[in-house]
Amino acid sequence: MPRPSVTRVHLHGWRHPSIIAVALLAVATGFAQFAPTASLSDVATAFGEDAETTAEQVGLSATTVGIGLAIIRFASLAALPIASVADRLGRRRVLLWCVGTGLLLTSVAALSPSFWWFVAVVAISRPLFSATTAVGSVVASEEVRSADRTKAIALAVAGYAVGTGIVSVVRVPLNDLLGGGFRGVFALAVVFLALLPLLAPMLAEPDRFKALRARRAAVETRPRLSAFGSIHPRLRRRLLLLVIVTFTFNVVTGPHNTYLFFYGEGQLGLSRATMAVLVIVSGPVGLVGLLIGRWISDRLGRRPAQIGFHLLVAASVALAYSGSTVALVSGFWAGIFAQGAYGPGFGALSTEVFPTSIRATTQGWVAAAGVLGAVAGPVLFGTPSQITGSFAVASLAVGALAAVTAAGSRGFPETPGPGRSAS
Repeated sequence: MPRPSVTRVHLHGWRHPSIIAVALLAVATGFAQFAPTASLSDVATAFGEDAETTAEQVGLSATTVGIGLAIIRFASLAALPIASVADRLGRRRVLLWCVGTGLLLTSVAALSPSFWWFVAVVAISRPLFSATTAVGSVVASEEVRSADRTKAIALAVAGYAVGTGIVSVVRVPLNDLLGGGFRGVFALAVVFLALLPLLAPMLAEPDRFKALRARRAAVETRPRLSAFGSIHPRLRRRLLLLVIVTFTFNVVTGPHNTYLFFYGEGQLGLSRATMAVLVIVSGPVGLVGLLIGRWISDRLGRRPAQIGFHLLVAASVALAYSGSTVALVSGFWAGIFAQGAYGPGFGALSTEVFPTSIRATTQGWVAAAGVLGAVAGPVLFGTPSQITGSFAVASLAVGALAAVTAAGSRGFPETPGPGRSAS
């Protein structure tokens, strides 16, 4: 039997249609994932829950809303096995299936007759969107030349941010138009779903995966579906290190973003208008961070950028909650800048240090670690703040944890930058 020819790998620039499609899918993903958070008070009001208490707003109370939020967040852990399927069936098929099913479920959530029905529908859709983000980063990495890789990933990150911004913009006018409630925002997912057939032709299967599939066919092998067993033992230490770094980074970003309104309005007495301006300005700050982080990652290397911005995030949370309005503003913006700057280099490095055959699987692990860190962060922050009565002590604790583990990125090999070959 003749051996099948191996597909030749063609690499593209960051404006290739597949990358544009990934960015647009990220817009839909950002919209659908942020909608439950932005509409929390509307959802709680619609189902007769009081969402005005501080505990419910920050998700620390064992109330109905708090439990519902925990279920939705933990459901994202299912993204790991879903994303790993892309290493067997292909990136394109998994991406389109996940985002299509997720948007359909998001629109169905608009019809929820009860709070727990709403939680169940959103919890089922959540890991689909997390898997979309994970596999999308793989496509953005595999389709382009190394010189354009951070640009492609930055475009996907920006798309996700635009999606979250759309929720913030349309929520109030939709509520006013429909007489209040959350249903209008979730029903808007139908628009994104209707656009999916237009995006599907733009999204191609990366040649890297086609070549891998051809090699598998040549030797008549099939990849195992185990989310961990398929990873070679020599790469498991690298994956464990990536999981730890991702977890601790999200341990900081969780409370950095979650406690903003509680601390600003409740502790410092800032007005809602001031807090709104603080959040609005953070958008351009994050964009600047995204652009600068991409440039540094390409010029100085992925590892230096990742370590530096990881440390900046750790310092920003300690500054933000140190006790003054100036510190809160500067610390919050510094953190948003660092989070934006961290994304391109981390997205590139986390895919470049693993072979094509397991990239989607390892990105699933990254997504799971991020979820656990985001859930653990508010708890690790809230517990010492409650015991000591000091936000400064709590912020120093989580900041120190992140700072210690930031150096762990030195354990990764430096991956190729512009003008050099990459795997």
